[in-house]
Amino acid sequence: MTRLRFASFEFDAAAGELWRDGRRLPLQRQPARLLELLTARAGELVTRDEIRQALWGDDTHVDFERSLNFCVARLRSALGDNASSPTFIETVPTRGYRFIAAIDRPVTARSDMPARARRLRRIAVQTLLLAIAAAAGVVALRAFGPGAAVVPKVVVVPFHNETGVADLDRVAKGVSDATVVKLAASSRLKVIGNASGLTFSFRPIDMKAMGDALGAQYLVLGQMKRDEHQVRVVAHLIRVSDQTHVWATTFDRPVLDLPTQSEIADLIANAVLSRIGGFRL
Repeated sequence: MTRLRFASFEFDAAAGELWRDGRRLPLQRQPARLLELLTARAGELVTRDEIRQALWGDDTHVDFERSLNFCVARLRSALGDNASSPTFIETVPTRGYRFIAAIDRPVTARSDMPARARRLRRIAVQTLLLAIAAAAGVVALRAFGPGAAVVPKVVVVPFHNETGVADLDRVAKGVSDATVVKLAASSRLKVIGNASGLTFSFRPIDMKAMGDALGAQYLVLGQMKRDEHQVRVVAHLIRVSDQTHVWATTFDRPVLDLPTQSEIADLIANAVLSRIGGFRL
């Protein structure tokens, strides 16, 4: 069994698993099957009908347009791809999709390694992670004083609706509220959300002033955009001390119902937690 490697990703088609820099990314069954189909014919057009046959077949009755758009959007989100300027998945209007990234020579998957080698490698990785965690704890104690418990504070600024559609103000607020709830579930962070006076701004002076006023080390900002096909949520994690991006990504969805808002909030919260503290919910 082998994995395909492209850019910083590895894809195990047999298991339907997508990895980036050694970390497994969440990818549902249908987007994984679509990625398998596209990478198997990299550089070629895969028609919409071929995708329908491969993913749903003739015996499954679904809203094909909506299901396909949702499937492609989920896959692009996992890859951090942009439909208007794609790196991985190119849309061929009315016809289908094409995988445009270069695929390196397949690499041997972990399950092909002898059991003893896999076990030794796992032990080595665990030992390294423990050493890194111990070193990080020492650095934190030295930086903030003996016995100090360092708990980062994060401000979630209400997401900004840039669509011009007033009804979507509620949706933008719903995503930011859900993000606050997800982050607040962790004892590793202090979270401020929906406080009076919090407004969207990328001006360094405003971000610095907001962080300093609230004693926060990080800000989570969001924008909501749309076109005729989908709604896009752009999320940013900003470090207050130098106003630099720690992380940013986009989520393209055909709809933003409550389950989708919760899903996006979960992805944002996990990204924030992993980049600030190296852990996930």
